[in-house]
Amino acid sequence: MSAPARSAGSPNPAPSTRRAVFNTVRGSLGNLVEWYDVYVYTVFASYLQSSFFADGEPNAGIYTMAIFAVTFVMRPIGSWFFGRFADRHGRRPALVFSISVMAGASLLIALTPTAESIGSLAVVILVLCRLLQGFATGGEYGTSATYMSEAATPGLRGFFSSFQYVTLVGGHVLAQVTLLVQQAFLTDEQIREFGWRIAFLIGAVGAVVVLYLRRAMDESLQTDTEDKRRGSMTELFTAYPKQLLVCFLVTLGGTVAFYTYSVNGPLIVKSTYADRGMTATWINLAALVLLMLIQPLGGLLSDKIGRKPLLVGFGVAGVLWSWTFLNLLPKVETPMVSFLLLAGTYVILTGYTSINAIVKAELFPAHIRALGLGLGYALANSMFGGTAPVIYETAKENDALDAFGIYVTVAIGISLLVYVFVLKNRQQTYLDREQLARRDEVTVR
Repeated sequence: MSAPARSAGSPNPAPSTRRAVFNTVRGSLGNLVEWYDVYVYTVFASYLQSSFFADGEPNAGIYTMAIFAVTFVMRPIGSWFFGRFADRHGRRPALVFSISVMAGASLLIALTPTAESIGSLAVVILVLCRLLQGFATGGEYGTSATYMSEAATPGLRGFFSSFQYVTLVGGHVLAQVTLLVQQAFLTDEQIREFGWRIAFLIGAVGAVVVLYLRRAMDESLQTDTEDKRRGSMTELFTAYPKQLLVCFLVTLGGTVAFYTYSVNGPLIVKSTYADRGMTATWINLAALVLLMLIQPLGGLLSDKIGRKPLLVGFGVAGVLWSWTFLNLLPKVETPMVSFLLLAGTYVILTGYTSINAIVKAELFPAHIRALGLGLGYALANSMFGGTAPVIYETAKENDALDAFGIYVTVAIGISLLVYVFVLKNRQQTYLDREQLARRDEVTVR
């Protein structure tokens, strides 16, 4: 007797490659839009300063990056809320909800009056909107990582889950492209006056489109409303404290490296070529496109040799390279050399970014996966990743860049110890056992 046909939104126990592709696209497009909204803030940061802070404010740059960092406070809250929601009610509705919040916040930023019109209230509105976006992003990461891991074809989970960072970096690429197009057609003054508003409006419109697409995606989780363990903080802290700690420590060094390399790096390049028109934008865009395109290669390699070798490779190279990168990049004034430094650093970073989602997803069983993955990531991301840009700006203002380089190196070193001594390679995971059980269940039916 054949199995009954699945309706849209029903769980997919043994995903085919074709369905895995469709679900990965739908799941990751929201990630693309949400991270566009995250990065459009940093890409247009210098233009936002003049709109939200009074002219002549000496600390406008630090304050702008501080607002970027403050949004990370909401990520653990968003991860708790959406993770619990996703584990109890399904991944799809949680993903639809998170993109809706992001769309509303982006639209409000685009319409917020400047400090010249409403004074300090403009900054208050900006902070509140960014907090909402941090809340939504906290939910998006854990839920989308969980969804793409569960919806992937067995044996290709590393490859399919790598598209989370393809779209995450893709959001940064789109933000850079948006700036590049505006620089080509608008004057610097016009971008300061209204160009940045267009950038945020694009994010809001994109979120609405993704909202429509996500309504038709398959569900990856069979929801049992009678299972009281689903999304339970008590269950997480009592039954899976080691996995939560490992998730936090795996993320710690990776998230510091990611924001140092992909946010501070482009800002350094932008400062170096400030008087050369679009040179910095082209350098940053080309390097980020490379980072985006090589993510599936890292994921595919992990499916062949395991996750651990890639993480160890990232950890060793990050420890040896980070201090040199931060000291060398500001001194380079040749565009090709600047690009090569960024590109080489992004190859190192790929050892973490391409597989970090699947590594964390494999730590937890389905009934607690979105919460455990999301919360472990968000706590480390909030405490260490999101604060990296403002710590860098503060270190630069106080002539303490060497200390910042040591900080990044130590953070990666801590995670390297976990990669080497805690993680196992190519052993059966919760995801393997769950998909085998679902396949057996379908066969019996």
